[in-house]
This record gives sequence, structure tokens and C-alpha cells, in this order.
Amino acid sequence: MVRAKLWAVIRREYLERVQTRWFLIGCLIGPLLITGVLFVPAWLTLRNLRADPANLIVIDATGAGLGNRLRASLDSAATPNAPNKVDVRVTPPAGIAAAESLATRAVVTKEVDGYVVLDASTLRGERARYAGRKATAVGDMRRLETALRQTSLSQRLEHANLNPALVDSLTRSRLVLESERLTEQGRGSDASRRANTPFAMAVAFLLYTCMVLYGQAVLRGVLEEKSTRVAEVVVSSVSPETLLAGKVLGVGAVGLTQQIIWVAATLYLSSFTAPVIARMVPSTGAGSMTPGAPTTMAMSMPDVHIGSLLLILLFFILGYGVYSSLYAAVGATVNSEQEAQQALAPILLLIVSSALFIQPAMLNPTSTLARVASMFPFSAPVIMPLRMSLVPIPPWEMAVSILGLVIALIAVILLAARIYRVGLLMYGKRPTLGEIARWVRQA
Repeated sequence: MVRAKLWAVIRREYLERVQTRWFLIGCLIGPLLITGVLFVPAWLTLRNLRADPANLIVIDATGAGLGNRLRASLDSAATPNAPNKVDVRVTPPAGIAAAESLATRAVVTKEVDGYVVLDASTLRGERARYAGRKATAVGDMRRLETALRQTSLSQRLEHANLNPALVDSLTRSRLVLESERLTEQGRGSDASRRANTPFAMAVAFLLYTCMVLYGQAVLRGVLEEKSTRVAEVVVSSVSPETLLAGKVLGVGAVGLTQQIIWVAATLYLSSFTAPVIARMVPSTGAGSMTPGAPTTMAMSMPDVHIGSLLLILLFFILGYGVYSSLYAAVGATVNSEQEAQQALAPILLLIVSSALFIQPAMLNPTSTLARVASMFPFSAPVIMPLRMSLVPIPPWEMAVSILGLVIALIAVILLAARIYRVGLLMYGKRPTLGEIARWVRQA
């Protein structure tokens, strides 16, 4: 009988949400948003890193022709369709200030984008100065810095009486480090390793978003039933514990359904966006995104096994169970949306705190901070799947994380059920913490 009532509650919660217009809209917008989160930053980064033709003045006060070398180095990386416009102005060291004044005027009147000052410190390989409109353009500044290092090193090596051909070979050397993931399951290609990073970002984004969205859906469902007095009718035939379990499982099934749709649709959209990113990767040269980078980026599926996907699903279920039970308990203690937003502050603090660990875990997934965050029950549902997508996880860490989540889930369900039993039928003023503690003891 209890099982039949539980199934009836789950079915009602599931169908009530799946058949709404907003669920369909979410299924359409979600993949577009996820694809945008993955594609747009990469597109903008590559767009910024692709250097535009140089249009600048080079003030050469070195007396060694370093300005002409710099122009030649920049021209070697330019494309025929977008030639550089580099004006080299040779001046004695005492005339740098006057030359800078003229160059500044040219920048202000938009004749050039900026100017570079080369002096004795540049010859020593210490520094050069740039001033202009593109000081914050990453791609242009990287190309200019690379060209300056090449020319300065070339000048110094030739001054040491080395063979010019050898100097040219040394300064144009581009060593590429190819990395390969090696685990107990075997070797993973460099392309798969690169694909693991956006996959890890997508996993963390999905889990974090779904716990917030569907936890709030549980809260609003409880609050609606309580405010419309529907709960009084429902609990007359269904126990509060069964109602709580059915609501959590039903809304969770909705979230799982939507995630499956999102993942499938995102993979389909990625088949169109991945070639676009691949074509945008700059070619090898001084202006490339990474010196010595290949002309194309191998687009590959992430190196994730079916066991890892099942573990990610397990973490979603456990994490959702923990947070949705807390949301349901909060919904049972308040009487309006305004009160709910205030009461949700501690829960939101836990979720947001777990999101703060995403970037440190991405940068160094084997650090102590990332390991502790992946084993702490309230951040484990987000951080552990993120780490799993990047590096192999020791079995004992995985066991501690899952065991901690299971214990937290049992404790939260027991706590939420006791609060839910009493609070669901309580109306009027918002209870204090002392009253909620009395509910838990009495229940």
C-alpha cells in the first residue's frame, strides 16, 4: 500500500512538471545555453588571440638596426592578405622623447595603433616599451613580445660571432610538448585529454545548475501545497514521509530526464561547433596562439568510460537527494516566497561554496584543496565528478566521498522528514530555530 501511494505521488510530481510549457522551453534553451557556455568563451579567446596586422611605429634607438629586424620578424608571420604597416624611425638615445611625442600624436590621430621604443636595455634582452590602443589585445601583444624576443636574441647571438644560419635556426626553434594521459585503463590521446577539460566544465555546470533549479522546484511545490491547503487533504491519505519521498523522487526524475535531453542535444550541437573552433586555431608562427601549435586542433570525444558516467550519475542522485530534502524542509517551515528566500540562505551558501572550488579543482585537480572538497559531502556532488573527468581518483577517495554522501543523505532525510511532518500543517508566523529543534525532538 505504501509503495502504491509513493508511486502515485512520484507519478503526479513527474507528469505535472513534464507536461508544462516551461519544461519544453527548458529542454530547448538548456542545450543552447550549455553549448554557448562551452563554445562562446573558446570562440572569443581564439578571436582575441588571433593577431591583427601590425600598424605601428618602431622607435629604434639601439644603433644596431634592431628596428628593421623587428619589422622583418613581424612580416614573416603576417599573411599576404593582411600585410603589416611598420614604420621604423631610427633616432639617437637623446632623441627618444621627441620621437615619442611625434608617435603619440600619430596614435591620437589614429594614423597608427601604437609605437614601440627600442633602446640599449632592449639590446641587452631586458625590456622594450609599447604604448598604443592595443595594449590590452592579448594576441597582438603576444605576437609583438615573441617577435621582440626573437630579434633581441638573434642580435645578441650574432654579436657573439655565431653563424647567422645557426642563429636563425635557434631563434625560430619551436618545441612542442605533447602530453598523454596514462591510467590503469590504458593510454589516452592528447586530443582526448584536451576534450576532458570542457567535458569536466560541462559536468560541473550541469550538476550545480540542476541541484539549484530542481531543489527550488521541490521547495516551491511544498510551499504551494501548504499555501493552498492542499497538503491537508493529501496527508489525510498519505503519510508526510511518503509525500516527501515522492516529491523528491518525482522532481528528481524530471531533472534526470531533462539532463539526458540536454546531454544528447549538446552532443549533437557540438558536432557543428567543434569544426568551427578547429578552423579558428591559428597556424604556426610568431602570431600563433601557442608557438609551435599544430595548424588544426584534433577534436575528439573525452576520455571518459561508462563506469565514470555511472559514478557521475550516482553523485547527481546523492547530491540532489541531500539538497532537495533540505529545500523541502525549508518549504515546510515558511509561508511565502519572501520567507523562503531568507530561510534558504544557509543552503545556498553551501551550494555556492561548492561552486567556488570549481576553478581551483580545474587548475590543480590533485591539490589538497580539491581532494578535501571532493570528499566533503556538500561539495562532493560537484567537485568529485569534475576531478573524475580530469584525473584518475584513488579508490579510497572515491569510497570516502560516496560513503560521506550516503551518510549525509540519510541524516538529512531523517531531519527533513521530522521537520516536514510538523511544518507542513503549521501556518502563521515563521518558526524559530528553537521551535524547529523541538519539532525534530518530538517527531
